[in-house]
Amino acid sequence: MVGSEGVATGLTAEQRPGEAAQALTAILQTQYLRYLIIASWAVGLLSVVGWQIALLWFVATIGAGALRGAFERHLSERVGSGWGLMFPAVATATTAVWATAPVIAWFSGKPFGHELAVTLLVAGYVLVFAQLRSSPRQAMVISSPYGVGALAIVASLWGGPLFWPFLASVPLTAAGLFVLVTMTMLREERIRTFQEHQAHLIEELESARDKANAASEAKSNFLGVISHELRTPMNGVLGAAQLLSATRLEATQREYLSIIRNSGDNLLSLLNDILDMTKIEAGKMTFEVVDVSIADLNRRVTGPFEAQAEAKGLVFVSEFEGEVPAVVRGDPLRVCQVVQNLLSNAVKFTDRGEIRYRIRGERLSDTRVRFDFIVTDSGAGIAPHDLERLFQPFTQVDASSTRRFGGTGLGLTIARRMANIMGGDITVQSVLGKGSTFVLSLEAEVVEWAEAQPDEVIDAEVEGGERLNVLVVEDHPVNRMILEAWMSSAGHIISAAENGQIAVDAAATQPFDLIIMDVNMPVMDGLTATRLIRDGEGPNRDTPVVVLSASARNEDHEAGLEAGADAYLNKPIDFAALAALMGQVSGGRTALRALGETTRNAMAA
Repeated sequence: MVGSEGVATGLTAEQRPGEAAQALTAILQTQYLRYLIIASWAVGLLSVVGWQIALLWFVATIGAGALRGAFERHLSERVGSGWGLMFPAVATATTAVWATAPVIAWFSGKPFGHELAVTLLVAGYVLVFAQLRSSPRQAMVISSPYGVGALAIVASLWGGPLFWPFLASVPLTAAGLFVLVTMTMLREERIRTFQEHQAHLIEELESARDKANAASEAKSNFLGVISHELRTPMNGVLGAAQLLSATRLEATQREYLSIIRNSGDNLLSLLNDILDMTKIEAGKMTFEVVDVSIADLNRRVTGPFEAQAEAKGLVFVSEFEGEVPAVVRGDPLRVCQVVQNLLSNAVKFTDRGEIRYRIRGERLSDTRVRFDFIVTDSGAGIAPHDLERLFQPFTQVDASSTRRFGGTGLGLTIARRMANIMGGDITVQSVLGKGSTFVLSLEAEVVEWAEAQPDEVIDAEVEGGERLNVLVVEDHPVNRMILEAWMSSAGHIISAAENGQIAVDAAATQPFDLIIMDVNMPVMDGLTATRLIRDGEGPNRDTPVVVLSASARNEDHEAGLEAGADAYLNKPIDFAALAALMGQVSGGRTALRALGETTRNAMAA
């Protein structure tokens, strides 16, 4: 602007790197404002020298500015490689064209010519130093043509009455420029200090982020190991319960056994929830969408709490209201977790009276239903001012309840957040001294409105009565016992191995119809053993292999298949799925792989 647009670095060793590039960028961004100022100066000259000279100065200045702009754009990428010295030279030459304006005005001999000349000189200096305020040395060099014009004017005044008054204006102008530059440098120093502090804070935040990511990864690995270790004994609990259900039991015993199985399933779902908790905070919580039997869901939810309520002398009532479909699509584990949290609190904080659990259905259309899962207790109730903080994390409505009942105060917070993610909500109504009512409201897609059929008894018998010779490879003795007992009940011949090495040795000499291979074992893991059996020359090179693992990750499934297995089952073992696989053994490995692929596609859909 005003001949000061071209700025350079490299004038002295103290110049900061990139100074010319920064100034050049500012100049290129203000090129249109430059033309407005040129036009205003030309109008001033027009008032004292006439339109011919004013137009000539305007055209010359515009031309010089255009040439300088093209030069600056062409070399703007080369500032850092020595080309910065070209910019002050070009800018000074352009300023020389601007500096002719005050000289022309001074020597025009027209009224107001002297005043206009002084105004243009001061304006020229201010414009140069304003734009190059962070580079005062460059500003002094580039504004030197104005100094030459001022010396010409001083020389013309030598010995005259205006010599000393004109000369006295120089310190005044210099003082103003000094204040402008000083204030600007102070401000930019503050900005630089702030930016350095900001950069330091960013480094600290990045370091804290890296530490948090490392801690999160370590936590995930820890939870994965714990989940695996807990799944193994849970397989023994649930497997033994399934075996026990196949024996003769009294009605009361069968009811207690059902509670054991339901409680075990709920505990297993909580193990999965441990891994999902971090996903809630990260906003990556995923929900399974499967067919859900409402009757089964109700039994699964209420079973453990009926016994707890009875133990406390409470009446537990479970009922349905409205139009409740038989089967809907949703995530039964998540719904159970939320509802069981409400029931757990109801039983925990009620000393006498009853717990009433209702599932109320409202038909929205032929394919949609609204559920209200209503839990009402006759406990102490909650004061109105406590309701506001009821769903806040780490909060108990009564400090004494923490000591009496324990708990972290996270249950209702997590329950509401999970309900929100599922598109629903939890509401509460309470009267102090009379009890509370919690309502989980959700919508679901209806699969069947009719009553669901009871589950079939799962046994190990293969269609056609065929007996299979099965090798069970499992390091945990309880799990081996359960598999052996379940298969032996159908007359199958069972051989057992405690680790992969024993399994490889057995498979090298004795033919089997089916090999059930655990993944994680001492001495030799199941995947290594499977590869050795497939690569060997023994009689079981093409025998179907089903691998078992407590890990439910897709990448673990793929690793099992890549090792040579034909199917993959999660622990605790789904005996219905295992029975289906055993029914395909006669078709060889191809039949098992086809069944596994069909199952995976159905789950993906």
